[in-house]
Amino acid sequence: MRPVRGRIRLAMLLAALGAAATLATLAALAWALQQLLQHPDHWPWPALLVAATSTALAFGLRLTAFNRSHYAAFALETQLRTRLSEHLARIPLGRVQHQGPAALAKVMMDDVKEMHVFVADSTPLYARAYVSPLLTLALLCWLDWRLALAASGVLVLGLAAVSLALLGSKETFRRYHQAAEHVSKAVVEYVQAMPVVRTFDTGSETFGRYQQALQVYRDVVIQWYRANGLPARLSQIILSPLPSLLVLLWLGTWLLQKQQLAIGDWLAVLLIGGGMAESLMPVISLKHMVARAEVSIRRIHEVMAITPQPLPPVDKAQHPADGSVRFEQVDFSYEAGGPKVLQQVSFEVPAGQFTALVGPSGAGKSTIAQLIPRFWDVDAGCIRVGGADVREMLPDTLLQQVAFVFQDSFLFAGSLLDNIRLGQPQASPQEVMEAARAAQAHDFIMALPQGYDTPAGERGTSLSGGQRQRVTIARTILQNRPILVLDEATAFADPENEAALVLALSHLMRGKTVLMVAHRLATIRDADQILVFEQGRLVEQGRHADLLAQAGCYARLWQAGERAGHWTLQRGHA
Repeated sequence: MRPVRGRIRLAMLLAALGAAATLATLAALAWALQQLLQHPDHWPWPALLVAATSTALAFGLRLTAFNRSHYAAFALETQLRTRLSEHLARIPLGRVQHQGPAALAKVMMDDVKEMHVFVADSTPLYARAYVSPLLTLALLCWLDWRLALAASGVLVLGLAAVSLALLGSKETFRRYHQAAEHVSKAVVEYVQAMPVVRTFDTGSETFGRYQQALQVYRDVVIQWYRANGLPARLSQIILSPLPSLLVLLWLGTWLLQKQQLAIGDWLAVLLIGGGMAESLMPVISLKHMVARAEVSIRRIHEVMAITPQPLPPVDKAQHPADGSVRFEQVDFSYEAGGPKVLQQVSFEVPAGQFTALVGPSGAGKSTIAQLIPRFWDVDAGCIRVGGADVREMLPDTLLQQVAFVFQDSFLFAGSLLDNIRLGQPQASPQEVMEAARAAQAHDFIMALPQGYDTPAGERGTSLSGGQRQRVTIARTILQNRPILVLDEATAFADPENEAALVLALSHLMRGKTVLMVAHRLATIRDADQILVFEQGRLVEQGRHADLLAQAGCYARLWQAGERAGHWTLQRGHA
């Protein structure tokens, strides 16, 4: 909270002054009662004027403190989200994907919001919970130390009950939060997987996981209630105004009978001291707010603790000379000390040439594609783009060299026009249309009711898979970057869409350095070179005919593809 600490302290000071003004109102009313008792025929205008002024002042101070604390909370929320966004932009993109979008979204939205609630709402509670009892005690001591001691006894008894109610609450609250999150995850999983659920288990297994999570949540709540319910209710009873009033009434009556207390002082004590213990009621709320804030703070710190990628100084950053790509003795593993996904991989892709990456599943092909734009950093060796080490290039410089088309295309919920010119906001509508024509997307876009202004829908759900892919290719054509990485861009396309995609990709690849991750080997027969990977190693390298003649891994993959191409489904015979 350091960035807004000054604002928070100001809000707390204003709230404390507001609490003092509230007590000043009660003191002024007590003064008015004493004057009425002493001079029944005179209306106590000065005391009433002080009471009215103090009431207005208390209201104004509380309102101002409320505004200050909320402004501080909004400022903190903005700064936290900005810092988190900037930090996420500096950590490896692969690590972001590993963390998962749901977990990061919870930190960015829910946990930061929890900090907002804590800062905005805790300020007046702190003033009420700590300033009011102290000022009330001071006033009571000034009026009569015996009555002040009796009221303090009720307060101490209430604090003891609160302590019992909060005993072990941190661990219980942690378990409560964890159980609640499991329920939320089970609900989200059930809703998102609805097509699979209805197809396979009609919801019995998936919904059963939700029921199990709900059962655990219920057990935690019941256990919490049984362990802390009695002291919590007891503390609420003790800290209500009635016990304090009863004690002050009984002791005050006894002192009056002994003629050891003036009736005016007694009435003032009843007016002021009745709410002394009650003003500690927010302590329980504060404890829960602190516990929630601590959970959120821990999650925020976990994200901020992820080591960002080191960046070179701006004045020493390297710049690529051309569109070539070179791997030099590259080792890579996704986890420190984990299994190596790539081992001693070395190859060169000259500028303007078409290179295909093939191999069995898990061989490391997609990993190579992700290492080029530095989604991850290598464990050993280096990757050079245009002769420059990618670790010595500024991110903007590197990303201006590389464009991607993945098999899983992503569109934002905005218009198709905005989706195509993503990263090129200055592009004119005419330039967007030319890119869409080259990507074989213009005709189907114009057939839509709103044309290029048609919303794509969340994640592009208003379009088919092939249409989404062609919009993605149009975006990439518009960016016109010298290096193009294709990760099985036609994997899920039907024959009609695949033909359109092949035309779009052929236009996109003109004059570019192309690295294509391919499973359909027929699409890369004419590649300038084919790199064959197996278990993270580069085992073969050459052109199609040469690799077939070697009768190695590539030849086996080709033969398997040929057999799959001639596979047909036949009716069984009895």
